[in-house]
Amino acid sequence: MSPLKSFLILALLCLSSLWQMTAGFAPATFVGGRHIVGASHVILQPNQDTPTTTTLFGKKAARAQGNERKGRTERVRKQKDDVIEVEAVVLESLPNAMFRCAIDGAPETQEPVLATISGKIRKNFVKILVGDKVLIELSPYDLTRGRITFRYR
Repeated sequence: MSPLKSFLILALLCLSSLWQMTAGFAPATFVGGRHIVGASHVILQPNQDTPTTTTLFGKKAARAQGNERKGRTERVRKQKDDVIEVEAVVLESLPNAMFRCAIDGAPETQEPVLATISGKIRKNFVKILVGDKVLIELSPYDLTRGRITFRYR
């Protein structure tokens, strides 16, 4: 064996042992040829080159909370004191994002409400069509005008 080859092997062994000693403190580690970013500890089973458990600084817990929030079916809204919320059906679509809506449970003699789209619905590009069931906020001062705040599915 040539002296250069033995020197390179010795240098590689030293570097690998040095790497193993500092791998627990490094923000990124190599395990089994894979790069694991942000791992605080890695547990390897005998005859296995892939890690079984890693701690990723709470990312999995945060991701699980986000998925749990997305899966909820009921809508949580804060109560407003100065508005009247009623369910209605869209009768007619007018220009400038205005709609004529009939309030559910109201007598037929009552005139329809002229409603516009709220900013959140406008921002999220929710399409409202004739016949859709919507939630309308009415002002206590003028019961003929309102704001569409939610479109039921």
